[in-house]
Amino acid sequence: MDDLDTQVLRTALAWHAAGDAPVLVTVARTWGSAPRPPGSLMVIDRRGRTWGSVSGGCIEDDLVARVREGGLAAVCARGLPEVQRYGISAEEAHRFGLPCGGTIELVLEPVGPRSRLAELLEALDARRSVERRLDLARGEVSLHEGRRDGVPVLGEAMLTTWHGPHARLLLIGAGDIADFLARMAPALGFEVLVCDPREERRAAWVLPDVPVSAEMPDDLILRLRPDRRTAVVALSHDPKLDDLALIDALQSEAFYVGAIGSRRNSETRRARLREHFDLGDAELDRLHGPAGLYIGSRTPAEIALSILAEVVAAKNGVALQRGADVAGGKAQAEAGRSTPDGLTAPVCGL
Repeated sequence: MDDLDTQVLRTALAWHAAGDAPVLVTVARTWGSAPRPPGSLMVIDRRGRTWGSVSGGCIEDDLVARVREGGLAAVCARGLPEVQRYGISAEEAHRFGLPCGGTIELVLEPVGPRSRLAELLEALDARRSVERRLDLARGEVSLHEGRRDGVPVLGEAMLTTWHGPHARLLLIGAGDIADFLARMAPALGFEVLVCDPREERRAAWVLPDVPVSAEMPDDLILRLRPDRRTAVVALSHDPKLDDLALIDALQSEAFYVGAIGSRRNSETRRARLREHFDLGDAELDRLHGPAGLYIGSRTPAEIALSILAEVVAAKNGVALQRGADVAGGKAQAEAGRSTPDGLTAPVCGL
């Protein structure tokens, strides 16, 4: 499943092919509080249909009303990109639901062959990062290799945006936790791939939209070469499979590498990877084990939620507080239940 911005690009391309004359709307700049960050995308067509979001509703409603009253010329009068600012005055900020007098600046771009959306999507599907430059005076786009993301730059003559491949989640082991992760992660824009060479596990997999590879985990990791938009989580409960995945994943560019297991098993795993596979401190420090945030999870669904929360935090560059992970959280919980004489206090004081 694509992330929302990629869905917007695909929808814009499909609506153009159907003759619906879409306009691509990009949040170029914001001042003060704004509901959607710079770089957010939306598409609107000549019938007032929309996909995506630039404000959470109010600005979208205004654009739809203008299109329905005056056609696309009401938002792009010259048939070329236009810059539109909302929320300049307190009255407008209140009208369009911008909190605290915030201001948002949009670039509205008629979609056509010069937009080069098909080429952009092809690059994203190939997991390449692209810098997209829109000439505001002519409506022409040029594409260049670039970083995966960044804040848009709007000048007098050019809008520059950055687009990267959507996040990818590789799961080792086709068990219950993988099932719940594979159900949750696509809603957050992750492409999910499961790897399990065990025939009986693959036979029990019930999600047809999530592929399951029969490759050995190390072969899969080496083939896919995880990039900085890839997370790898070992879930098989079989050290032979999990270790094979972790050895190569920890030496890749993956932004997150984790493995389930108890705290004792996690320490044993680290020692095993160090002793038998010659992984050093730099690689082992990247390993999240036990994977996940401490939320008192007990069921497979709760464990999956815990893991996915930690993966999303890592993707978004959030530095978690000490003790937020499973190992730290459990240690703090146990310390909090310890009585002065060293006995363990009953839960809830019962």
